[in-house]
Amino acid sequence: MPTEFISLTFNNSATEIATGPNPTGIDPQYLVRYARTLDEYGFNYTLVPYGSGSYDPFTIGATIAAVTKNISVIIALRPNTMYPTVAAKALATLDQLSSGRVVVHFIAGGSDAEQAKEGDFLSKDERYGRLEDYIKILRRAWQSAEPFDWESKYYTFKGFSNQVRPTKGTIPVSVGGSSPEAYRVGGSLADIFGLWGEPLKETKEQIDRIYAEAEKAGRTDRPRIWVTFRPILAETDDLAWQKAYRYLDLLKGNQGKAGPNLAPQTNSGPQNVGSQRLLDIASRGEVQDRALWYPTVTATGARGASTALVGSPQTLSDSILDYVDLGCELISIRGYDNYNDAVDYGRYILPKVRAELDKREKGETSAAPEPSAKESNVVVPAESG
Repeated sequence: MPTEFISLTFNNSATEIATGPNPTGIDPQYLVRYARTLDEYGFNYTLVPYGSGSYDPFTIGATIAAVTKNISVIIALRPNTMYPTVAAKALATLDQLSSGRVVVHFIAGGSDAEQAKEGDFLSKDERYGRLEDYIKILRRAWQSAEPFDWESKYYTFKGFSNQVRPTKGTIPVSVGGSSPEAYRVGGSLADIFGLWGEPLKETKEQIDRIYAEAEKAGRTDRPRIWVTFRPILAETDDLAWQKAYRYLDLLKGNQGKAGPNLAPQTNSGPQNVGSQRLLDIASRGEVQDRALWYPTVTATGARGASTALVGSPQTLSDSILDYVDLGCELISIRGYDNYNDAVDYGRYILPKVRAELDKREKGETSAAPEPSAKESNVVVPAESG
C-alpha cells in the first residue's frame, strides 16, 4: 500500500511553545481552517486525540468530516469510556456520514491515574485483555447480519443486532504501544500498529516483534506500521538546528503547564513503556541516526509523541524515507507551531517524499541523499544561545 501521512487535530491555536487560549477550549473557526488546510495539502489522516478531561473525539471528528473532502478521521478511543456495541454503531454512523473516512485508534491506557479519572481500575494486562475482546466485538458487529451473544470476563450481552454498517464493510482498527501485551494484541488483531519515533534499529526491532505476533496468530497479512515524529523544519540544516534550540528553550519554560491535548507535567516518571523507552534512548545522546533529536523528549518528560526530526526539507525527507524503507507506511508528522508547520510540511515535505517514492516506483534513480547531521559539516549547537 502507498505511504500515507497523518497529522494531529488541534481545536484552537494554543501550542506547546506559545501562550494562547485554554488548550481544551474549542475555536470552531480555527478547527475548520486547520482541517481544510490538512485536506488541501494532501494529508491522508488526522488523529483526533483523547484525554480524560478533554473534548469528545466523535463530535470533533464529525465536524472535520463535514468540512473536508478527502482526509480520513482517526478517532482515538479508550475502551473503558464506551461500551463496544455503542462504539460499533457510533463509528459506523460517522463512517457513513463521511463516506468511509473513519479509522479507530485504541488506547488501552498507559497511566493508572489517568484511567482512574474515568472509573477504570483494571491492571495494564487486563486493559489489553479487554481491548482484545473489544476489537473482536466491533468486527463481529460490523460484519454479522444476525443477532449474537457475547460472554467473557469483560463483556456480556445477548441478542445484539447492529443495523448500522460501515461503508466498506469494516473500519480500520489501530493499536499502539511498546509492551509485550501491546505487541500481542496489535500484532494479532490490528490493521495498523502505531509506534513513537525511535532510532531505526529500535524501530526495526519493534516491527519484527509485531510481525512475529501476527504470524503466531496465524495471520496471512500484517499490520501497517504507523510511526510518529515532531519535525523541526527550516531552509537549511543550520537554520533548523538554531530553530530547534529556540523551541527547546520555550518547551523548558513551559514545564508544569498543560499543552494542547496533554495532561499537566508531573514529577513522577511515566508509567507507560513507550515513554520509558524514549527517555532511555534520550540518555544515550542527543542525535540518533540522520536527524532524530531527543532533547524534546527529556524537556517534556516523554509526554506523548515527543521525538523531533531536525533539518532542511531534504534532510527531513531523507529521514522519513529511512523509515519507509523499514516498512513504515503511515508517517505521522506534527510540529510545535501547529498550523504553520502543517502548511510547511504540506509544501516542502509531503511532495518531496512522494516524488521520491514515485521515482522508485518507476525505477528511476535519485541523487545520493544528504549526509546526516553527524556526518556533514553542519554544526549542531551544544547548547542554546
